[in-house]
Amino acid sequence: MSKQRKRDLRQRNEQLIWQLRIKMKLEMKAYKIVFLFVLCFGISPALGQKSADVLIKQLHQPHLKSIMVASHRGDWRNAPENSLQAFSSAMAMGVDIIELDLKLSKDNVLIILHDQTLNRSTTGKGKPSDFTLTELKEFRLRDGLGAPTRQQIPTLEEVMLLAKGKVLVNLDHSFPFYNEAYKVLIKTGTLEQALFKTEKPYAELKNRYPELLDKITFMPVVLLDKPDARQIILEYQKYMMPVACELVFKSDTSSVIKDGRFVVSGGSKLWVNSLWPNISGGHDDELAIQGNTKDSWDWLIDCGVTMIQTDRPKELIEYLRKRKLHN
Repeated sequence: MSKQRKRDLRQRNEQLIWQLRIKMKLEMKAYKIVFLFVLCFGISPALGQKSADVLIKQLHQPHLKSIMVASHRGDWRNAPENSLQAFSSAMAMGVDIIELDLKLSKDNVLIILHDQTLNRSTTGKGKPSDFTLTELKEFRLRDGLGAPTRQQIPTLEEVMLLAKGKVLVNLDHSFPFYNEAYKVLIKTGTLEQALFKTEKPYAELKNRYPELLDKITFMPVVLLDKPDARQIILEYQKYMMPVACELVFKSDTSSVIKDGRFVVSGGSKLWVNSLWPNISGGHDDELAIQGNTKDSWDWLIDCGVTMIQTDRPKELIEYLRKRKLHN
């Protein structure tokens, strides 16, 4: 090989090495930026989503003004309710919490289904407890118009693995299945991401699950139309310190919702479902979508509510971000 050829090869190699070093430096700078962004804000700039660790921290800070958005049965407007597709879609929107409903199969596997029967939302008929998981997987979920889809009934384990490290999970209709749910959460390493809940008073909860009370993240559901609503909240805060209290009310005249900041002062966030007017005192999603946010979402926020469960997650998130109330 000639001397000139050797010099040309050496120069080419040096140029390639120089280009590779520049590329590596740029990539390292990019990784540092992403790392610092996540470290400081708990949000991925690529995905626009918080991590579960950040959401867990936010959940335990009742005085924060930022609103946490829970998606009711996932994104059921664009996918079958309580399906993996619906949950994935809601997560992609940037929700903080997905809500699901628990039932138990014949062979004691926790599945996700709202109704007491399979009839409305699946191609099956009868109670889910009459079928094994294998049999339930043969059915298909129906969409909002009742048409069969390719989606199967998911298990709690499948949903928790999907949500792991990403969002929190609201375990509705879970009171009969706390022990079974706890085992699934331990198995999947997602215990801190799950919210247990019930309408039962503290004494009944303690009697049923005494060994779990100091292990789970809990939120009581309080019916404000009942005269003892305030006492139920104070009792729970005295003995359990729930992360939030879910308030359900037909009328907005309750002193609890008008003076809801006593709940926050006691260490719990305020959660309201804006799904329908009969559970949010008429301050619901439909009103907001029609353009009256003042008497719907704004009204709830002005009462100190910092957790809203909605059937309009996309619109609510967009609105909150305009008000700088959601990251």
